[in-house]
Amino acid sequence: MPIYQAPLRDYQFVLNELLNIYQRTELKGFDEIDADLADAILQGVADFTTEVMLPLNGSGDVEGCKLVDGKVIAPKGFADAYKQYVDNGWATLTCDPEYGGQGLPECIGVFATEMKTATNMAFAMYPGLTHGAYAAIHAHGSDALKQKYLEKLVSGEWTGTMNLTESHAGTDLALLRTKAVEAGEGLFAISGEKIFISSGDHDLAENIIHLVLARLPDAPEGVKGISLFAVPKIMVNADGSLGEANSLCAAALEHKMGIHGNSTCVMNFDAAIGELIGEPHQGLKAMFTMMNQARLGVGVQGLGVSEIAYQNALAYAKDRIQGRGLSGVKDPSQAADPILVHGDVRRMLMAQKSFNEGARALIGQQALWLDEAERHPDAAKAKAANKLAALFTPIVKGFITDRGFNACVDAQQVFGGHGYIHEWGMEQFVRDIRIAMLYEGTNGVQALDLVGRKLMGDKGATLMVWSEMVKTLIGENMANDAMKPYLTGLMDASRDLEKATQFLAVNAPKNPDILGAGSMPYMQILGITVLAWMWTRSAVTALAALESGTEDKAFYERKLKTAQFYMSYWTVQTRSLRKQVESSSELLTQLEEADFDL
Repeated sequence: MPIYQAPLRDYQFVLNELLNIYQRTELKGFDEIDADLADAILQGVADFTTEVMLPLNGSGDVEGCKLVDGKVIAPKGFADAYKQYVDNGWATLTCDPEYGGQGLPECIGVFATEMKTATNMAFAMYPGLTHGAYAAIHAHGSDALKQKYLEKLVSGEWTGTMNLTESHAGTDLALLRTKAVEAGEGLFAISGEKIFISSGDHDLAENIIHLVLARLPDAPEGVKGISLFAVPKIMVNADGSLGEANSLCAAALEHKMGIHGNSTCVMNFDAAIGELIGEPHQGLKAMFTMMNQARLGVGVQGLGVSEIAYQNALAYAKDRIQGRGLSGVKDPSQAADPILVHGDVRRMLMAQKSFNEGARALIGQQALWLDEAERHPDAAKAKAANKLAALFTPIVKGFITDRGFNACVDAQQVFGGHGYIHEWGMEQFVRDIRIAMLYEGTNGVQALDLVGRKLMGDKGATLMVWSEMVKTLIGENMANDAMKPYLTGLMDASRDLEKATQFLAVNAPKNPDILGAGSMPYMQILGITVLAWMWTRSAVTALAALESGTEDKAFYERKLKTAQFYMSYWTVQTRSLRKQVESSSELLTQLEEADFDL
């Protein structure tokens, strides 16, 4: 079975030192937490995930879910593990205390999510989708709807899903056909078929609340005619007790590449009774509350699975002996040296390590922006934080899952042929995390959202706000010789980002198709650059700790070496990516359909 050690020390570094969250007492509720409380919670999650969830990851992958007599049965052990999860209160961490939640900041909650997805991504998806359903109802539901559903969703006694996709309507939700008609007393009858529904049916909870996009009879065409409905698997009586089964079912289980332990269903709604969430024809707005929550969660999946893959590759590289180091024998006591001495193995491992730690810092920052948007008493500052979080959502979802998948492949490569064999667990990590590049909006869609809505939508204003933050960081540290290895990489990447941005700004008005053609390399440039920003901030923090005479000298020295590797290995890639934006984008728009033929 694969091993896993929760990166608790790195969580402390990000929360306590890099983001300094315990000094942010102006944010609502932050004065009620301290480092000891956060450490205790994250330690508890670490214990649960390593002792309960991790042992079920491999067996759940082999067994998968089963559809028996119209009901889905999760893999052996999942139901018991989920009961422990609920009983321990892990479902409630970041939810509203009014409905039984603990009210913790998102910047703490994301690291609990990382540990869950690292140890058992398929299992973690059941409560993950539930939290998204909670967020949508909490933000857009009526008071009656909140009272009816939120307490049970917060506790985890009931779970939730998100029903968007239809066989003919994936990214383009304007094409969806599921219908809703009034059924009296404020209720609606929902009819249609949805596919690819994660956690669509299972035996972990007594009820499932499906959030379903559908069209009312008077709905206008396109996305402006979509409404959102809460459709329970089991009807809920006025007193909160469960009544009769609703007229919906899991018609089939999808046959998938990975995440076998999660029930990905084809869902049929046959005049199933539901209630409107928010206003008629405003469903996409409400659903995007859930989707933005989910996109952060998917980015965390990219990090979590990359982290556990790295840890196992590192352990294998230290233990596996093959050949001798090129500069001579490193371990005369053995017949060969550990493969960790070989340069290319080191390259793959450090590429993973530097990505993981940089991505973790960015995810912490993204979650803090979301906390500021929700909790800051100054409306202007809350709005500014929300804009930054919106700008970097495609990076968290798209860039981190792209590079997280690549990191998992590198980890598998460290194992050589053994990485291809099921028993080692590496091929499962690769299969499981592949979905993160596809669902909640493919990464190509994320890149297009970045350049189309986020960059061009406000004419680069939010990007400029962040760019000024980068320039300030550089200016504050230019006189420090110890910072030069880190500042050089950040400045180089920033220049490439600026040039790529200018190219799109100048050429897209003349040829809008250039945005789509250049969007993916542009997203990679911004992703590499924002991680360079986080690594530069990390280097400032680590140097300050060393200068103060810390007792944890080895940790900070490793942090600086990893930062230096990131700057020397990752930031040099932005130049070639910029050239892709500038050189190939227009050519792609000029090709005829016949040019793609064999």
